Amino acid sequence: MTELPYRSIPDMFLKRVATTPDARAFAHPAPGDVGDPVWLTWSQVGTRAKAIAAGLYELGVRPEDRVAILASTRLEWVLADLGVMCAGAATTTVYPTTEAEDAAFIVGDSGSKVLIAENADQAAKMKNANLPDLAAIVVIDGEPGTADVLSLSLAELERRGNTLLAQRPGLIEEIVDGIGPDHLATLIYTSGTTGRPKGVELLHAGWVWQGRSQADMGLLLPDDLQYLWLPLSHSFGKTLLSGVIYVGMPTYVDGRVDKIVDNLGKIRPTIMAAAPRVFEKVYNTVVTTARAGGGAKWKIFTWALRVGKQVAALKQAGKPIPAGLSIKYAIATKLVFVKLQERMGGRMRGMVSGSAPLSKEIAEFFYAAGMPILEGYGLTETFAGSFVNRPDHVRVGTVGQSLGDLEVKLDTDGEILLRGVPVMRGYHNLPAETSAAFTSDGFFRTGDIGELDADGYLRITDRKKDLIKTSGGKYVAPSHIEGMFKSICPYTSQALVIGQARNYCTMLVTLDPDAIAAWAAGGPLAGRPYAEIVTSQEAHDMVAGYVQQLNERLNRWETIKRFQILPRDLSIEDGELTPSLKVKRRVVEKTFSDDVEKMYAGALAEI
Repeated sequence: MTELPYRSIPDMFLKRVATTPDARAFAHPAPGDVGDPVWLTWSQVGTRAKAIAAGLYELGVRPEDRVAILASTRLEWVLADLGVMCAGAATTTVYPTTEAEDAAFIVGDSGSKVLIAENADQAAKMKNANLPDLAAIVVIDGEPGTADVLSLSLAELERRGNTLLAQRPGLIEEIVDGIGPDHLATLIYTSGTTGRPKGVELLHAGWVWQGRSQADMGLLLPDDLQYLWLPLSHSFGKTLLSGVIYVGMPTYVDGRVDKIVDNLGKIRPTIMAAAPRVFEKVYNTVVTTARAGGGAKWKIFTWALRVGKQVAALKQAGKPIPAGLSIKYAIATKLVFVKLQERMGGRMRGMVSGSAPLSKEIAEFFYAAGMPILEGYGLTETFAGSFVNRPDHVRVGTVGQSLGDLEVKLDTDGEILLRGVPVMRGYHNLPAETSAAFTSDGFFRTGDIGELDADGYLRITDRKKDLIKTSGGKYVAPSHIEGMFKSICPYTSQALVIGQARNYCTMLVTLDPDAIAAWAAGGPLAGRPYAEIVTSQEAHDMVAGYVQQLNERLNRWETIKRFQILPRDLSIEDGELTPSLKVKRRVVEKTFSDDVEKMYAGALAEI
């Protein structure tokens, strides 16, 4: 096992501040979104983080105590997280969309002493909850409001911290010197589809390992500019902070998903990580726009895509590109691909996809357009980053090779097993579940099924617990079929294959609001409400054509016999998607149980 270069995240952070104090660190939107982003140097970030840490110390927070953060992705989230760890404490992350009951459960189960909430509404989720360990609530925006415990603003917390540091200037360095690799750094509660979430205990060593590994593989570079919008309450977003600190890379932080497209042109990042849904939405927009242009525009688009895919295939195979094909690709780039590149900011060096499967067809599309997506794989329990494609070695259809010295093997049934520094200590207060998650020789059971090729590239074939077994005894991999359908039908937002213990497979479908509105334009459904468009006979017939194309690629027992277009898209707010945009299958099937049963009404032949 390679020796780690830092003892902890705060050790790494303070050394980063000392090494590049005047370099750009993090930016946030200008007030009212007017003007350029506001940048903080590493020195400024260090000053604020140390003030927060000292303020928490003054509130009684001590090493390995827990402090919860209940806020959206924003600069203050980063500052609060760094402050918590510089105080020697561990951050408990809580998604801002978490319902009050679950949010209070997480704060209580973690034993958090302080809650840092985005505003009074988020703080109010703790009202009347039984939280004996909670001593104070800190509010980022607005007035603290009424609370059952001490309540103060983040600005007041920093003022208290600065007062203490004036008396004890070396306090934070003294605390940080006592934090070791095996100390608890973070508690992230997994968003399960049933039952209470489980707190995953993540240590400083794992985050430091992530930062070094991301740098060693060339994923993050000091002169990159990252656009960070991912939920920092999720391990995918959180692990990127480790790399940012290790490398010293400037990062624009803005968690507003509806601003991503507009901001890409303004920020012009060189790297951005996202869930597949973001790439699917871009793909849908590009394809539907080109198709709507019709005639020559559509022919040029499809020609350019064919040329791009030929070039992509040769690059992946490590083969030279013939001169004639190079000329064609230059023309295709000028006519088609440069527009997509500009849509993504015009400087994108790499885009990372994780948290859910990325369709191979969509990955090929972006690679053809000159913007390879570096698909990766990991879980909360493994600090998010276990495998990823390298910028100069992309193999579409895989999640790349393992990072660093992570140990990997496949169980007899194909389950991916992992062992090493970037693996959780265990589930908080759940010894039995912790024991069950590991093999006798210490490998973590991921619950995912995969295949490793001769070069160590991993292909995820499905989620072990999500495999469907029809009443005819046939196994079906739903995520594979769903990803295939999304790449075939550019109007799709979500697709959910159903068939467990049924005699045939069906599918619930939601359509992308922007794409379907463009499809309806100029026809009898133009200007109609979304629910009316998607439930029309015209929309049903359109989707039916794509389902037929899908079925032509499937085994007979996998084919979709019936489908239902839902009257609205799935959402985080309705509890149907996790904050990382994964579909909660059981929740969706329960919510739309009437629609499911309609698809099984009447008789269809047994498979």
